[in-house]
This record gives sequence, structure tokens and C-alpha cells, in this order.
Amino acid sequence: MPAVPADPTVIHPMPGQPRVVLLKPLVTSPLIEVGEFSYYDDPDDPTAFETRNVLYHYGPEKLVIGKFCALGTGVRFIMNGANHRMDGPSTFPFPIMGGSWAEHMDLITGLPARGDTVVGNDVWFGHGTTVMPGVRIGHGAIIASGAVVVDDVPDYGIVGGNPARLIRRRYDDADIARLLELAWWDWPAEHITEHVRTIMSGSVDALEAAAPPRTR
Repeated sequence: MPAVPADPTVIHPMPGQPRVVLLKPLVTSPLIEVGEFSYYDDPDDPTAFETRNVLYHYGPEKLVIGKFCALGTGVRFIMNGANHRMDGPSTFPFPIMGGSWAEHMDLITGLPARGDTVVGNDVWFGHGTTVMPGVRIGHGAIIASGAVVVDDVPDYGIVGGNPARLIRRRYDDADIARLLELAWWDWPAEHITEHVRTIMSGSVDALEAAAPPRTR
């Protein structure tokens, strides 16, 4: 019997574990894009990810998350809507309080923005991490528990702390280039299924040997 790939369209992929949800079939906001098999784990209500974990998301900036990302409990993305003015004596957002103060809404809507928040493929977020607006996180990165990510994270980088700092890279530059070229997350599902053990525990050489012809 041929190996059967997992189903990327189910919301709860683990039977008896409602705390785990696949995000792609769950999210409804046009401002959030998620790749197949990226999941969120939360014992309370993981299905509320869009409202509890993506904060101050008024647009137009997007949150883009790649494929095969693992998001631990309490991972939060702070979006550009959280910004306050810092170029005057007060940071208080008077116009949102209403009354005649609302006439000054341009002081809120005209704030500078850092653009979309973009997460690559195969990124692991530890428990309680926070990602600030406009950050770009590379493929294969690991974000340590409790980290506050304020700057971009390189491919296959491991970061931790508040503010998060690069601890090390998982591979040297040459192997990172090979991994990015192989881009296993874009392989056909059937091919991934045949080579799960190599993808999870093999060397870069073994992954290269397992790649379908088009990526060799």
C-alpha cells in the first residue's frame, strides 16, 4: 500500500487533542496568510487564534506564515495598529477617545509602518514568544520560549531573549544555501511522505539524496 499524506484541510489534525489546530483551514481574515500544516497549540481555545494571538491587526499590513510552522501556546504577533506617536510630548492616542478629539484622527492614521510581518517555512516558535510589527523570520528558524522578536531573524537562526538576539545558526552558510535550494517544504506531499524520516532526522547530504529530480 502506498504511503498516504496527512490531510492539510482538517482543523484538528490530532484525534482527541482539540488543543492543536491547523491554521490554514481555520483563519478567515484576508490579512492573514498561512501555509499548509502550520499549527498552533493551546489548551484554552486555539480556534480563537485570529483574535487572541494576532493583535491590533487593523490593516493594511498582512501577517504571512509559511508552511510546516509550529507555534507554541501564547505565541503572539503584534501588528502595526499597536503603534503610538513618539514624536511629541505625549504618546496617548487622544483621537480614538471620540468627541472633538476625533477630528485629529490623521495623527493616528498617518503613523509610519514597518510593513508586513513575514514568517518563512519550517519555523518553530516556543511557548509565549512575541513577534513585533514588520519582522521577517527566515526559513528553518527557531524562536526560543519567551523571546520578544524585534528584528529580522536569518534563515536557520536560533534567537532568544528580550529583545531577542541571535544565539547561533543551525548550519553553516554552505549547508544553509543547500537547504534553501532544496526547499523540502515545496516538495509534493507524496514525496514528503516517503521521506519523513530523512526530513526530520537526516543529514543535509541525505536530504539532498532524497530530493525529487526537479530540485537536485
